[in-house]
Amino acid sequence: MEVKLDKRYPVAASVAQAWAVLSDIHAVAACMPGAQITEQIDATHFKGTVKSKVGPAVMSFGGDIELQGLDAAAHSLQMLGKGADKAGSSASMQLSAHLEPGETAAQSVLVGQATIVVSGKLAQFGSRLLVPVSDAMLAQFADNFRTAAAAVVSAEAAATQAALAGAPAPAPAPAAAPAAVKELNALALMWTVLKGWLAGLFGRR
Repeated sequence: MEVKLDKRYPVAASVAQAWAVLSDIHAVAACMPGAQITEQIDATHFKGTVKSKVGPAVMSFGGDIELQGLDAAAHSLQMLGKGADKAGSSASMQLSAHLEPGETAAQSVLVGQATIVVSGKLAQFGSRLLVPVSDAMLAQFADNFRTAAAAVVSAEAAATQAALAGAPAPAPAPAAAPAAVKELNALALMWTVLKGWLAGLFGRR
């Protein structure tokens, strides 16, 4: 089963700040709830896990990440993630993301297109459930991305401060990862989806 998503998220940080996060694959992974890079194979290939919590049980999905493209001039990223669990379910996500200027110099927009393919037990839920769940997960990712981007000191600001102090311009600060999320709480995610569904149902009456 295939699900396609096209999203735009405003970010209260400059393009330079947001790019410091988007250009760091470790920081990008840290923004995804429950995700963690466990091993770097080479410059473009990584191994990782996604932990999902359903009540007292914690499930772990292992997978691979391939960094397919990183363009500093276009502020764009292309990557492919694949994973599977021991029950036979598998999923892959082809992601393209880039940054656009916001309404002011201190704002930007994170634009992403994702194609998600699932099989096994995951596919039994159908697109009517997978789409809102994917939406909710990406919304959590966007919130974490905003937090990480806002914590980055822009290169321009650092250079200006250094010039005023008569010191050499410092190197750009590394992307600040959001607070670690040990596992994705599937019940909380489903509750978010259910609340949205109920709001839409009663809102139409």
